Amino acid sequence: QLQLVESGGGLVQAGGSLRLSCAASGRTSSTYVMGWFRQAPGKEREFVASISRSGGSTRYADSVKGRFTISRDNVKKTVYLQMNSLKPEDTAVYYCAADHGGWSSFPYEYDYWGQGTQVTVSA
Repeated sequence: QLQLVESGGGLVQAGGSLRLSCAASGRTSSTYVMGWFRQAPGKEREFVASISRSGGSTRYADSVKGRFTISRDNVKKTVYLQMNSLKPEDTAVYYCAADHGGWSSFPYEYDYWGQGTQVTVSA
């Protein structure tokens, strides 16, 4: 089992920044591709960003490209999502997830999930 715990969410004004963290425990998290997803009220969960096992490669949704940066520290077993130039449409619950089998943008491919952290961006 791999346990994931997100933190760092909160309320911020449009144009501001937040950094989310996802701490892993249990199995060796470095063997997993890690991803961030988000879900706004009444909407499906959507892909935000993912990072390879080594941290050398990243992928982003078009809606966040150039504003968000995903990174990982395998020694600390932590994945980060730096969010800059936040917009009201970024408001959602943000989830950290781990994918053991591949490198996917689809939520159903991910094996483990955190409980989520709320991000609210005011206009």
